Amino acid sequence: MFRPLDALFGLFSLDVGIDLGTANTLVYVGGKGIVLREPSWVAIERDSSVPLAIGAEAKEMVGRTPANIVAIRPLRNGVISDFEVTEAMLEHFIRKAHSQLLFPFPRPRVVVGIPSGATEVERRAVEDAALNAGARQVYLIEEPRAAAIGAGLPINEVRGSMLVDIGGGTTEVGVFSLGDFVVSRSLRVAGDEMDEGIIQYARQKYNLHIGERMAERVKIAIGSACPQPEETTITLRGRNVVTGLPEAIEVSSIEIREALRGALTAIIDLIRDALEETPPELLDDVMVAGICLAGGSSMLRGLAQRITEETNVPAWVADDPMTCVARGAGIVLERLDEYEELLDKAIERYTRPPDL
Repeated sequence: MFRPLDALFGLFSLDVGIDLGTANTLVYVGGKGIVLREPSWVAIERDSSVPLAIGAEAKEMVGRTPANIVAIRPLRNGVISDFEVTEAMLEHFIRKAHSQLLFPFPRPRVVVGIPSGATEVERRAVEDAALNAGARQVYLIEEPRAAAIGAGLPINEVRGSMLVDIGGGTTEVGVFSLGDFVVSRSLRVAGDEMDEGIIQYARQKYNLHIGERMAERVKIAIGSACPQPEETTITLRGRNVVTGLPEAIEVSSIEIREALRGALTAIIDLIRDALEETPPELLDDVMVAGICLAGGSSMLRGLAQRITEETNVPAWVADDPMTCVARGAGIVLERLDEYEELLDKAIERYTRPPDL
């Protein structure tokens, strides 16, 4: 459908797909691909809540700020926890994506990935934040659907496809056929819970208090979901909670795997529940095609192998899994006429006309 206003605004702005993640925000620009990948962190002045730094710069400040500055993540468990800060972060990222344009007030159409389990209030908050950040029209798409499109799964075909999107705040499971969900599951356990497991393990076993960034570094460096050919070690640095003094402890990848056990068990149980509800004919398709894993936390060593062993269904990690949601949102935006019916099912009651 031809829209004169869209054509006019399109001369001055680049439409974008956004993966508004708990840990990272990615921006896809039509015709250009992923142009921005930044941590979802904002450093604000404590009293006024004025943003002082956003993205990678803000993440570097975590645990290092003076009393009048605090670095926060304005999204928790995949949804907005601080509306005003999220709005400022989105505006910053949208403008940064448009930095090559001379037109000072870009008004892009935006497709935003949201958790499939988000409530109507949570969806509305995302839409409002994007509109207030400068979007002229907002479309919402469930993250597993966007990730499946970004990963290249044939979700519009009659045969079944299954995707598990493991991000920072949520794990999303979707079984698709003929373009829509057959089974959908969402759990607010993902990468953040893995980090928290490492923090709790260090405190309980070694009386060592470590920060979120240290836990994340350890997870990335030696974290695993199943035994590895060569187990390794890493040094944890923090504060001894008994003496109050700095301390360094060497821990093994075996110990970190134990620290991750609770979060991994919850994620695998979610996948099992989805498989149990999948109709037999579609289950046959899934067993042939396998379970596609997307999201940054899907890159945990041995996770695909662990899921395969626990479910008897082969699992595999998508190419560049962290960008699947953003790429899928961008593909939908570039082919809006083709995907309009899909979007109408998901977001018809959340889309507003452009501001004039």
